[in-house]
Amino acid sequence: MRNTHVVVIGSGFGGLAAAKQLAKSDIETTLISANGTHLFQPLLYQVATGVTAGERIAPPIADVLRGRRTVDAITGYVTEVDAERKVVTYATADGIEQIGYTYLIVAAGAAQAYFGHDEWADRTFALKTLEDAENLRERMQTAFAAPAESPARTFVVVGAGATGVEVAGQVAELARRFHSDAQVRIHLVEGADDVLPFYGGTLSGYTRAALEKAGVQVHTGTFVTAIEGDTVTVKDKAGVEREIEAGTVVWSAGVKATPLAGVIAESTGCETDRNGRLLINRDLTVGGRADVFALGDMTSLNGLPGQSPVAMQQGRHAADVIRGKKGPGTHFRYLDKGSMAMIDTPHAVLQPPMGLPGMTGVLAWAGWLAVHLYYLAGMGNRAAVVVDWLRAFVGTARPGFDGAPTVTVEPVPADAAEALPGLRVAGAPDLPRDVPVA
Repeated sequence: MRNTHVVVIGSGFGGLAAAKQLAKSDIETTLISANGTHLFQPLLYQVATGVTAGERIAPPIADVLRGRRTVDAITGYVTEVDAERKVVTYATADGIEQIGYTYLIVAAGAAQAYFGHDEWADRTFALKTLEDAENLRERMQTAFAAPAESPARTFVVVGAGATGVEVAGQVAELARRFHSDAQVRIHLVEGADDVLPFYGGTLSGYTRAALEKAGVQVHTGTFVTAIEGDTVTVKDKAGVEREIEAGTVVWSAGVKATPLAGVIAESTGCETDRNGRLLINRDLTVGGRADVFALGDMTSLNGLPGQSPVAMQQGRHAADVIRGKKGPGTHFRYLDKGSMAMIDTPHAVLQPPMGLPGMTGVLAWAGWLAVHLYYLAGMGNRAAVVVDWLRAFVGTARPGFDGAPTVTVEPVPADAAEALPGLRVAGAPDLPRDVPVA
């Protein structure tokens, strides 16, 4: 069994931030990544709608950490953590292996929640992994090949947080710009009383108006009660039910902790909330362990959202404690630098920090592009994405469809929707897209 000073589990924003911070002090670190990539989740919806290609937003984690000689990246799936022995067990392509540590940082993310209806996972699409985005992209291509009157041309997006708004807006733009005003029906379903409910007021109102102008039918104060075949049943707060025939259902509502959170809870004695998230201490440690840190959207602390800016700041905080830049037990303090969400071209909303007035329209849209481009890993990927954006948002191309399975837009059987395969996918949190700066 090998040993290292710090084991970091997870290659998302939090795990990557921790590994980079530890490298500043040349601390021996091993990062274990389940898929071997650093996935830039905020752009998954653009992969699904063909704006850009998947490889642009998911570079190998080893490449991202290249040049940091004290950090070793391993592709493996953690199966067990023994906090007393300080040993992590993980599975790789070569079999089961173990590694000892002095400190452990766990940043393994979250999974999709279906509010007690786990069977809906087999009937919906969502956006958590690159494979999910590529599966949804293939479904959309097939849907646009179906006759205009077919249920396959109807999309239901559940959850009007940032992910849901961005998906609905881009599907409408995809039909309008890439498919020459193809007829589609897009329903956005939200249980709260408005879209982007975490903003409210002017920003939510602007978002709703922009979506409706783009042709999206917005249903607020409405909940999904059943998904059977191609039929989605929704009920509003007045108790009125409605059935929507739809070939594609995108689920972006609700999250729960990954199974690894349960493993950590059992090993450390840490309590969890009803969604399985770890109830971590204010210094990000877990249970009674001063040598185990947990962060990101697998945790719950002071009502902080499970988003990339929080995870990055938490990753750096944990690393600074380990490398002696902050004292043991130092409380984590989150610096909110604002949040934003894209709608379509050229519409977005931006909420600055400190109660400053919100921003909408072209300036917010340009800001969204600039911030997300800045935090995308790799200069080559940034340059390629800029070219893709120019082709997609200034022109009418969809670069992400290049090299992907192609379809010919021609009549297909009326039961095309039934032929579209259901896929089990894991979804992204229905939360505000905070500006990923810290």
